[in-house]
Amino acid sequence: MLARRRVVATAAASLAGALLLASCGSSDSGGSDGKTLRLWHYETQDSAMGAAWNAAIEEFEKTHPGVKVKFEEKGFEQIQKTAPMVLNSGDAPDLMEYNKGNATAGALSKQGLLTDLSAEVTERGWDKKLKPGVRTTSQYSTDGVMGSGNWYGIPNYAEYTMIYYNKDLFAKYGVKEPTTFAELTAALDTFVDKGVTPLATGGAEYPAQQYLYQLALSKADRAWVNSYELYKGRTDFHDAAWTYAAETFADWVKKGYFGKDSTGKKAEDAGLSFIQGKSPLFFSGSWWYGRFKSENKFDWGSFTWPDSNLTLGSGGNLWVVPKGAKNKDLAYDFIDITMSKKIQNILGNKGGVPVAADTAAITDPQAKELIGDFNTLSDNDGLAFYPDWPVAGFYDVLVSETQKLITGSEKPDAYLDALQEAYDKGVPDA
Repeated sequence: MLARRRVVATAAASLAGALLLASCGSSDSGGSDGKTLRLWHYETQDSAMGAAWNAAIEEFEKTHPGVKVKFEEKGFEQIQKTAPMVLNSGDAPDLMEYNKGNATAGALSKQGLLTDLSAEVTERGWDKKLKPGVRTTSQYSTDGVMGSGNWYGIPNYAEYTMIYYNKDLFAKYGVKEPTTFAELTAALDTFVDKGVTPLATGGAEYPAQQYLYQLALSKADRAWVNSYELYKGRTDFHDAAWTYAAETFADWVKKGYFGKDSTGKKAEDAGLSFIQGKSPLFFSGSWWYGRFKSENKFDWGSFTWPDSNLTLGSGGNLWVVPKGAKNKDLAYDFIDITMSKKIQNILGNKGGVPVAADTAAITDPQAKELIGDFNTLSDNDGLAFYPDWPVAGFYDVLVSETQKLITGSEKPDAYLDALQEAYDKGVPDA
């Protein structure tokens, strides 16, 4: 997943090419007059980030008289597929949200398409607001590898994955909240026995591959993650963790834990299945939390993956300033506002995971629990990034290969062979 692979914006379903068409040739696209800040992001208006950033826009225009923010909502998949082309077009925005990791922000930084923010980070103190586990995805080496080097992005929120569950459906079918992995699979078996497909997922985008990666993480440790994500050792896709993940995922398909039609479902479909009360469980990220708070009409909760010290997570997607941005100083000011306690507190109370909030100002009970779980994971070095990050193009490989596991057209061993081949082709030379 993309981390995010957060295609939660229903408006973001247009074709990827529409991004370039929407931006190129625009007569009011903004220049270097210092009066317009062109901003792109792909968070929904009812998400925690969307709400916080709307407040940031108001604060920005209030503190910058005569300057307007021209916000353009883009789809995650749009930006993912077309960012290099757009950023090379001479019509880049001043500030945009972009996915973090070697294959995305790292690749753009290596290509020279992003502005080095290191001086601003030091001057404005952004580095002091980010914990080590969160700032990892902000810095990239000259080879585009995260974890060290110059700063090319700033996250103003963090994220991690969890299992969301419908308490009403659990009560209806007499299922208790799992606290161990054995209890989780027992709960899934109970739902299947009752004729209910328990797990919402989407094979056409990030959700399915994130289930599989989490299964691998439950048998892995930090050294395993560092080998896979940071190239600190050789990654063997036929090791115990990856083999367990692929075989268990295929077994779950056979057992009916996932819907047979999930191979063609997108992330939005999976989220809606949970929101509409059709699926009792959904393993996904904290980026859904604010939306579930506003749209779920039933009693619900969440818990981290049982019997695992690691889960998918990191700092949130990054604010990046394109190299060709025409109003960089305005972009830096906007980032600074999103890092302020005022905006951070809004983000936290709306169901996001802020990086620099005033803890006492977070009053919503569910928000406190969400942030508390994240802090526990972060403090215990439990954030293991996302499966598609290591090499460019790996997201598409994971999607297509995981779809084959769902349909049964590929066996786990062949699945792992395909991942190994794609990974090895993309890993930078030592």
